[in-house]
Amino acid sequence: MTFQIGSVLLDACVLAILAKEDTYGYRLTQQIKETLGVSESTLYPVLRRLQKEELLETYDVAVMGRNRRYYRLTDEGLEKNKEYKREWVYFSRKITTILEGGNFND
Repeated sequence: MTFQIGSVLLDACVLAILAKEDTYGYRLTQQIKETLGVSESTLYPVLRRLQKEELLETYDVAVMGRNRRYYRLTDEGLEKNKEYKREWVYFSRKITTILEGGNFND
């Protein structure tokens, strides 16, 4: 991918995935890696930071004798996800306008 994925955009993607369903770390990292080309070593620190910021929380589920760590959004995470979505709609419209040569002041 040509474009760099900034930390806020990566946060928004993680929160959007978790807004749909709780998921475990490996699955989440694979979804983002396949879509955006971001490595696991980049994503796990993001997950820890979002947890520290109380936007998500974890719980363990036993799977075949091992614990699998699941992530889910907190109420604050759900609100932040909504905020990111609103901002993305506005931002992406502006970028599309610029890329298509439209009026910058619309």
